[in-house]
Amino acid sequence: MNSNRGLLALALLFISFLVYQQWEMDKAPKPVVEQTSVAQSTTDTPTSSTGTSNTVDSQAQGRVITISNDVFQLKIDTLGGDVVESDLLAYAQELNSEARFSLLETKEDKAYVAQSGLVGKNGIDTAAGRAQYSVEGDEFKLADGQDELRVPLTFEKDGVIYRKIFVVKRGSYNVAVNYEIQNNSNAAIEVQPYGQLKHTLVASSGSMAMPTYTGGAYSSSETNYKKYSFDEMKDANLSVNTKAGWVAVLQHYFVSAWIPSQDADNQLYTSTNNNMGFIGYRGPVTAVQAGETKTINSSLWTGPKLQEQMGEVANHLDLTVDYGWAWFIAKPLFKLLTLIQSIVGNWGLAIIGVTLVVKAILYPLTKAQYTSMAKMRMLQPKLQEMRERFGDDRQRMSQEMMKLYKEEKVNPLGGCLPLLIQMPIFIALYWTFMEAVELRHAPFFGWIQDLSAQDPYYILPLLMGGSMFLLQKMSPTPVADPMQQKVMNFMPVIFTVFFLWFPAGLVLYWLASNCITIVQQQLIYRGLEKKGLHSRKK
Repeated sequence: MNSNRGLLALALLFISFLVYQQWEMDKAPKPVVEQTSVAQSTTDTPTSSTGTSNTVDSQAQGRVITISNDVFQLKIDTLGGDVVESDLLAYAQELNSEARFSLLETKEDKAYVAQSGLVGKNGIDTAAGRAQYSVEGDEFKLADGQDELRVPLTFEKDGVIYRKIFVVKRGSYNVAVNYEIQNNSNAAIEVQPYGQLKHTLVASSGSMAMPTYTGGAYSSSETNYKKYSFDEMKDANLSVNTKAGWVAVLQHYFVSAWIPSQDADNQLYTSTNNNMGFIGYRGPVTAVQAGETKTINSSLWTGPKLQEQMGEVANHLDLTVDYGWAWFIAKPLFKLLTLIQSIVGNWGLAIIGVTLVVKAILYPLTKAQYTSMAKMRMLQPKLQEMRERFGDDRQRMSQEMMKLYKEEKVNPLGGCLPLLIQMPIFIALYWTFMEAVELRHAPFFGWIQDLSAQDPYYILPLLMGGSMFLLQKMSPTPVADPMQQKVMNFMPVIFTVFFLWFPAGLVLYWLASNCITIVQQQLIYRGLEKKGLHSRKK
């Protein structure tokens, strides 16, 4: 197979990938719920394990306090102790904006809140209302030189003191949310912890070239990672019993996740109500005897998709950086990308560096490709003679062709293999650039100030199309069929149109790859000319 036909195959694979990806977003079959559905919650607090509905007034609000460390600022409602806002201090809302990115937030048209509480027989989040905590102060900030900040919220009822303790640490987006229950009454009590993420029901956004997922996800003892979209929540409530596990809501580059105690048996669930989706967990019922104090632990991650840090917080939480089926290529490529960036200090230069490494690894295949193409060119007169001799006897023609290839040690597929190998690498890099928050608002130089967004002036896609056209014209084996020739002439144009909407980082990779291939091609041709295997005559 010559390089032009290989390029056509690559283009078809590429377009098929885009179509399949869009189908996955819009029309993919819904996964089967792993267990029977739970009764749908009608309010912000889930049904307890006893089946009693814990109805609350979702419109009620207490005093809002602020807890912050060096990477985020949290706003917490003292009514229920919910996290109603999280502002990420290292991330701008928009490129070059002074405003910080708000992950959790409450607006007129959108709610995204991390809720938690205690339900059950003696729960303090009940049909009558939620716990109104008291706290000394309105603002709590991690001081310089301080590594940990603990902020207790206190509620007392019937001789029992409930402390909801928020613990933030320096440099971490993970928040410990622990309950300390001190039973000073004369009788035992039973409570059941829960944590859930409440989000306005929205559709995933983006374009065919740059789709973005907004919706739920979870991990259990049976399933390392699975998305559970808002549409799936509307169709069927999730109910999964698991040891450990977690629940999350994902959006482009960012994630919020509740991680319950990893030593307990938890139930993961979803529900929908009044245009709101809920994904959460219920922990086991905890009994606290008279005179006893018990602690229930959980944590909340609310921040960017930082793979290394998330992997330390909970098993498989780093899988929320979803590379799709190409994860086994994307992960090492991302590590290589970050390594090079740590040396050169620029993500665009790091992308070019990754391209150089990839092309160097593939060089033996590239050399074999052009050598095979040169040999195929030399065999064209013999092949034409066979066509004239055998006419319509295709079986005999095929047998003689295979015999000739074997005698001349030519692999007819050698010209296509490197192109096909590039496709999974391209897809892996595509998802790396789509998912890696490190590339968000990362500048290259000049007009490219965000490698995760499309080129605002379309210069890189045009350069990429030009390099692709030049590479095609330099191919040693032209397409003889007029119709194929017309199709091939349009391929650079088709690719350029697609790449207009792709992240600038991905276009930069493809442009650099084309330029390196042109150089490699010339070096290989010179070596073949010395051996008498190549002619530049068309």
